[in-house]
Amino acid sequence: MTVTFGRVNLGAREQPPRTRLKAMGNDPARHNKIFGSRGNMEEMIPTFATRALIVIGLFAAASSSDAAAPPAPPPPAAAPVKGAAVKGAAVSCLISGDGYLRATLGGAVDAHLDWPNSGTRCEGEFRENPPGVRLSFQRAVKAAPNLLLVFGLTGVEEGLSAREVKANLTVIVQGTSRIFGTLGDSRCTVDSLTQRPLDKPHSFRLEARGFCTQPAHAVRGKGDILVSTFEFAGPVTYETPAS
Repeated sequence: MTVTFGRVNLGAREQPPRTRLKAMGNDPARHNKIFGSRGNMEEMIPTFATRALIVIGLFAAASSSDAAAPPAPPPPAAAPVKGAAVKGAAVSCLISGDGYLRATLGGAVDAHLDWPNSGTRCEGEFRENPPGVRLSFQRAVKAAPNLLLVFGLTGVEEGLSAREVKANLTVIVQGTSRIFGTLGDSRCTVDSLTQRPLDKPHSFRLEARGFCTQPAHAVRGKGDILVSTFEFAGPVTYETPAS
């Protein structure tokens, strides 16, 4: 009787184990098939190991190169625009720090102005017709109301003090079309005027105090403004383009 498990036969006809092994050992084809396959695997294992080591080495070299590379330099700063205004530049009436404007207005514009030297823009120059000086005052930062006051003083001469000076006054509400003027120098008077030399040649600090007895009428539209009192100190330059 013979019992078969897979390829193994158990029975009377089965060869003895020693004889079977001997027969297998004498079969060159089966020997090469079994042990030859084993030999190929042993030869392939070192090949795979060598390739793995090469790949690992390449990854390590790339990582080391990335770590050693210096950081990219920051982008260059933008060049300043030529002619651009500098933010926060201080505006003042007089370098000496003692310029100002104070005035009381009533009528179409009702306001009490008290502008210190800082933040007040003021200019002054000689005028030829009629002979005298012209001074203007305004705030550098828009105020409410945003006013520009221009005083024309008749007969003022370079460096000299004066009294009872006739004055022409113009009030402009900036940002609008509203303009008010005395249209002559008979409505306002400067009762005290002094001048002090500044560093620039032909330039003086002019200080004046005065009042108006009649209002400045609207040049356009209706309404008027009475500047009951005013006093100011600002720069005046007596140089003319011909001098």
